[in-house]
Amino acid sequence: MRTVPEMGWADLDDSPLLDAMAGLFDVLVTVDKNLPKQQRVQTRPFGVVVLRARTNRLAELLPLVSALRATVEELHPGEVRELVGSIGLY
Repeated sequence: MRTVPEMGWADLDDSPLLDAMAGLFDVLVTVDKNLPKQQRVQTRPFGVVVLRARTNRLAELLPLVSALRATVEELHPGEVRELVGSIGLY
């Protein structure tokens, strides 16, 4: 597991970032709910998991970790899944 900044990709926009990931990663985990609508992820060689919680604070995302682990195990290339926190969204 690596982060975008760790890879030196922090300055990349979405499309170049997705291009850079191809062949290196199996899954992109993001909190950007618009990414699947703005980018053609169905043709990518990796899956995308969108984490949704009331905020992007770690304390609110941590409850999604179990579901994330299970989702990563069964995700297929080009597939997008959204995991929604139990606290509810505003």
